[in-house]
Amino acid sequence: MRQYKRLVMALLLFCLIIVIESCSSSILVDKWSDPAFNGSPLDNILIIAVMNNPVQRRIWEDAFSAELSKHGVNSTSSYHLFPDALPDTNQVVEVIRKNNFEGLLVTRSIEPETKTNYVEPTVTTEQIARYSNLKKRFVTYYKNVEHPGYVQSQTINRRTIDIWVIRDEGRMIWSATSNTPELNTAEAVQKDIADLVIPELVSSAIIKTSK
Repeated sequence: MRQYKRLVMALLLFCLIIVIESCSSSILVDKWSDPAFNGSPLDNILIIAVMNNPVQRRIWEDAFSAELSKHGVNSTSSYHLFPDALPDTNQVVEVIRKNNFEGLLVTRSIEPETKTNYVEPTVTTEQIARYSNLKKRFVTYYKNVEHPGYVQSQTINRRTIDIWVIRDEGRMIWSATSNTPELNTAEAVQKDIADLVIPELVSSAIIKTSK
C-alpha cells in the first residue's frame, strides 16, 4: 500500500512539473518573413545579443550559436570578436566584410508587457471538528467559507529577434517577437527561444535543414 501511495505521489509531482513548465514557456508573436527572399540558405551568421550584462549577452549568443550548429550553420557569437563591449555599427560593418558573414542575427529586449486578470470570488466548504462538552466527544460540521476576488498580474518579458541578409546591400528578411513569463530563468529562456526560432528559419529557407 505504501509503495502504491509513493507511486501516486511521484506521478502527481511529475504532472505538476509538466504543468508548471508548460505554463512558463516562451511564445513567438508578430512573426514576419520577407516573401521576396529566395536566395540560398545562410551559412555564416554573426550573432549579436544587445545586452549590457556581459554574462547574459554570452548566454544568449551561445544559445543561438549552439542551435544553428545543429543544422550545420557556421555562426559566431559577437563576444568572441568584441569581448569588452557591444560593437557599434561601423565595427559590425567592418567585421562582416572581414569575415565574409552572410547573415546577421540581432536580438534585443523591448518594453515588457503586464497582463492582469480578475479572479472571481469563490466559496469553499470546509470541515471543522470541535470537542463537545455536552456529547463528550468531537463532533464534525461543515461551514461555507467565502474567498474574495483579487487581481492577478504577470509581467511578460519581450524580445525581438531579427535576421538580416548581407548580400543585396543588406536587408531584414525575418523578424519576430518573443513573449516570456518573468519567472523563467535566463538559461531556460534562451534555449526556449532558440528552439522556437530555429524551426521558423528552417521553414522560411533562411537556414538549411539539419543533417
